[in-house]
Amino acid sequence: MSKPSTLGGACIIASVCVGAGMLGLPSAGAGAWTLWSVIAISVTMIMMTLSGWLLLEALKHYDFKSSFNTVAKDVLSKKVNFINNLSLYFVGGILLYAYISTSGDIFSGMLGVSSELASVLFVALCSAFVLHSTRAVDRISIVLILFMMISFALGISGLASQISVPTLFSVSETETSYSAYALALLPVALTSFGYHHSVSTMRDYYQDEHRAKKAILAGTAIALTFYLVWVICIFGNLPREAFGPVVTAGGGIDALLSALTNGIDSTSIKQALNIFSIAAVVSSFIGVGLGVFDYLADFFGFEDTRSGRLKTWAVTFLPPLVFSLIAPFGFVTAIGLAGAAATIWACIIPAMLAKALRQRVPAQEGFVVPGGSLTINVVIAFGVLTAAFHLLAMVNVLPVFRG
Repeated sequence: MSKPSTLGGACIIASVCVGAGMLGLPSAGAGAWTLWSVIAISVTMIMMTLSGWLLLEALKHYDFKSSFNTVAKDVLSKKVNFINNLSLYFVGGILLYAYISTSGDIFSGMLGVSSELASVLFVALCSAFVLHSTRAVDRISIVLILFMMISFALGISGLASQISVPTLFSVSETETSYSAYALALLPVALTSFGYHHSVSTMRDYYQDEHRAKKAILAGTAIALTFYLVWVICIFGNLPREAFGPVVTAGGGIDALLSALTNGIDSTSIKQALNIFSIAAVVSSFIGVGLGVFDYLADFFGFEDTRSGRLKTWAVTFLPPLVFSLIAPFGFVTAIGLAGAAATIWACIIPAMLAKALRQRVPAQEGFVVPGGSLTINVVIAFGVLTAAFHLLAMVNVLPVFRG
């Protein structure tokens, strides 16, 4: 069997990221607008790449097929490990929940069925790739990324040709700076790079931490490129004040595309953007599903057999499906909640694991994240501050853009 390509792993990482970011960042970044959104997203990409590498460094001390849970259970106290497990499952579950709810809105009109039935069909079809194998997810991820790139290029080329520079860099008459809004954007940006439940999957896939490192960096770089181009084109076409109805509607992709395409005459651009949004939802659902699937298989000790994989499939996909049918709510709200919880397992815990294992095994061999203790401390600080910013925004200490 040929060795898996770096591109395949990068596409898995990018597909995990891109759905959440593409669907949530424009609405969440409307307050911060162009400059501060670009800064917040770029800084988050750097921090989240480093935190993923720190987790990869921690995993090198364990056998292949060991997950985040295996390392945390060995290194951390039971109480801290319980919090880590809870936050990891919460984030993965709420992301799956958000994608399933969004799929119902997107596909119900296309299929002519209720949103509930559309969600059930979406889960049944897309989760089948995860149930089959990581290789199947690799293959479908590449196809979906290609669809996203083509439809993205077609849609964005049309949007880019209509960018209004004054709109892109507009300044409010009543606000002197948008910088404070960037702080509230960070939890959504963090979620947009929340691939960490797939780090152990990448290590197992390549059987080599250095190759997994390259795939992670390539995947987050692909995601960052998509995000920046997307946000700039959206903000250059849709005035800041026009985001009010989108935010009120929960910030979902359907509301965003509706507001965006109202000012676009080209049918081809509208169709390209719709195809892109569908590919983004599907690819991110499958990518997140794979990470949660592997994590729960290790957590519950399910074997890699047909019956074991069916059990893992059930605990991975059925709870978020049921909750999405019972109580769907705003997409950006869900992503923000996921971001607040993700600071624990996507920033703080990976850095703590790497620090503890460096102390346990002073003579480090193999893959080591550069920067020494400074990298660890910066990643932890970023996670703590991002969680704090989300809480401050919830209690209206930080400004929250309402339109």
